[in-house]
Amino acid sequence: MTTNLYEYIGKRIREHRTAYGGEGGISQNALAKALNVSGNTVSRWENSFYHPTVEDLQELAGFFGATILDFVPHEAAPKERNENIAALLRAAKLLDDNELEELRHYAEWRRSRRLYRRVPPGRRPGT
Repeated sequence: MTTNLYEYIGKRIREHRTAYGGEGGISQNALAKALNVSGNTVSRWENSFYHPTVEDLQELAGFFGATILDFVPHEAAPKERNENIAALLRAAKLLDDNELEELRHYAEWRRSRRLYRRVPPGRRPGT
């Protein structure tokens, strides 16, 4: 998965962009302008020449009304973790809506950060 992480992310950015608002989506330039990045940055993300940061992914998620995890591959949780996950879910039921939203964003950020650390900095996936 790590060798194709950025290709996967680029594909997901393109899918979100072309589906945005229907009728062909939003252009790369319009998305770049909305995110306050240079005009060719979105193209380079989509083609895996540039690697979006976790913060970039958070901005993309916010723009598209998605979560940051929509841009990274999903993995099945090992069975031995089920107890911890069940305990977390029980605790989350006691949180108010704002706390629950904060917990969700934190969990997404942690997962994305862990996935990003699997690919050495400065190295393009697949090389």
